[in-house]
Amino acid sequence: MTTPLMTADLTAELLRGALDVERTPAGLLPHRLPARARAQNTDGQLAMAESQPAGVRVAFRTRATTVELDTLPTKRVYVGAPPRPEGLYDLVVDGRLAGQGSVHGGHTLTIDMSAGTFEHTPGAPGTVRFTGLSDAMKDVEIWLPHNETTELVALRTDAPVEPARAVRRPVWLHHGSSISHGSDAASPTTTWPALAASLGGVELINLGFGGGALLDPFTARAMRDTPADIVSVKIGINVVNYDLMRMRAFTPAVHGFLDTIRDGHPTAPLLVVSPLLCPVHEDTPGPGAADFRGADSGRITFKATGDPAEVAQGKLTLRTIRDELARIVKQRAADDPHLHHLDGRELYGEADYAELPLPDEIHPDAATHRRIGERFADLGLGALIKGVSI
Repeated sequence: MTTPLMTADLTAELLRGALDVERTPAGLLPHRLPARARAQNTDGQLAMAESQPAGVRVAFRTRATTVELDTLPTKRVYVGAPPRPEGLYDLVVDGRLAGQGSVHGGHTLTIDMSAGTFEHTPGAPGTVRFTGLSDAMKDVEIWLPHNETTELVALRTDAPVEPARAVRRPVWLHHGSSISHGSDAASPTTTWPALAASLGGVELINLGFGGGALLDPFTARAMRDTPADIVSVKIGINVVNYDLMRMRAFTPAVHGFLDTIRDGHPTAPLLVVSPLLCPVHEDTPGPGAADFRGADSGRITFKATGDPAEVAQGKLTLRTIRDELARIVKQRAADDPHLHHLDGRELYGEADYAELPLPDEIHPDAATHRRIGERFADLGLGALIKGVSI
């Protein structure tokens, strides 16, 4: 006989990895920036990115053998680009991947990158369903799609649900660009930060924002105010491909960002990670631009449109940013023994590009996410968690 499903009380208490939860007409919308930061943001790209729940999961304990989650996703459609794959939900039971699924339908956000416009088309909620689970008491996490804004509508199970147990692992707070957000990763548990966190035995709070690692003061304040045992920031690629600032502004902006983080985390291990290898921007400044010439065959690439001659006047490239970040960290570390630096090319460098090239010249694919995650667990987290007591 089939046990009827009961509706669980879906509250913010069941969420991990979100800094804020907004109640909407549909249900709960997890955010990765707090309301104060969102109020100070005027950029639609960042607003979209922070509402995409990279690293956010619904976490609970239960004996349920069937779990259903109703959500209202927002799917992205890019004008002139091939359709994007459906976002995946990863079911993790007692720390192991136990299932995957998608929610069809939902809202649609049509983005025209050349015109800089967004068009929102309303849609209806859908359901992701997992069955055949053990009837033993277990820890369950549903990792939400890292690349789809996701409103949580209802949670149903065939056994009672209780909140997950308190975390006993070090909490790792990370900020970065679309690569940290998980662009082109296979699923939410296989973005490189999620993989690194799993391998390193830490609890992830992922503040990687596609197009949004721009040294915004409100992001630094959000990091300052978020409890964490380990903190890392990956800086560079967005500053270059947006052509956001020159060296004169970049250096004090980095100092200010780190100063703000240190106001809330004065002695936590803090790692500054410079950009991964990205040949199009190594020596050529931004802005970056999409190249749609291969769109008919399903391939869109990115290119740098700046003039290398302007580097002498302070325009930024990945190479000049790496040099400056190394200098800044060395200078600050004289008074801050818990501050560390990692050259991003140790995570993904020239040999890696030859073996695993960037499909669109900016973003790593799923196999490269795995390589970066494994290396960061060793080179980044492995060094930082020593001496951290919980």
